[in-house]
Amino acid sequence: MSTKLLLRRPDNTTDGGVRGLLRHPVFAWLGFRPVEGQHTPEEHVALKKWAAGKASLVEIGVAEGASAVALREVMAPGGCLSLIDPFHLSRMRGVNATKRAAHRAVARCPNGRVAWIEQLSTAAVKDWSRPIDFLFIDGDHSEAGVEQDWQQWHRFVVPGGIVVFHDAAVFPGGWTGPDWGPVRLVDRLFRNGELPGWRITEQVDSLVVIERLYAGS
Repeated sequence: MSTKLLLRRPDNTTDGGVRGLLRHPVFAWLGFRPVEGQHTPEEHVALKKWAAGKASLVEIGVAEGASAVALREVMAPGGCLSLIDPFHLSRMRGVNATKRAAHRAVARCPNGRVAWIEQLSTAAVKDWSRPIDFLFIDGDHSEAGVEQDWQQWHRFVVPGGIVVFHDAAVFPGGWTGPDWGPVRLVDRLFRNGELPGWRITEQVDSLVVIERLYAGS
């Protein structure tokens, strides 16, 4: 089942003309509008391309669940998608419309299994021991925050596995800048530093795809 989504354009607006009051996630939860993604249609296609057939997927930073929907639609039928987000930024903690919208959207796709981990990624990693073949880092966008996610989680990625950073590249007409945390980290580790055992395999708008080449890196 394909879920309708509102995806971001390079001009930092979303398709469908959703503005004002309707931007509140409660309207996505109640079904008055589709869930709103923070990635472009081209990034959406790239996420599905690299997640296709993967069996152990982790997403850090879920928001309304648009990218999680993309991953679940194409993952291996017997796989598990772990979604890590504390959903702590809601102004209505008792309701938490963002969490409810995400759960509603992701549940519409029956493929594979989903594990919801309502913790900060720094807490979730303490109990993690499973190999990962697809890791999407889209949580704390400070340079220190995204580096911490990288340092704590990349050791679980198997050779041939994929790590995807969002908002990690400057692109024509886009919203990112060279001072953005994910951009600075990817520049330092992969564009300028060429970290051994890892390589950039694709860049689509602000999305940067990294492949692990061998174990021990």
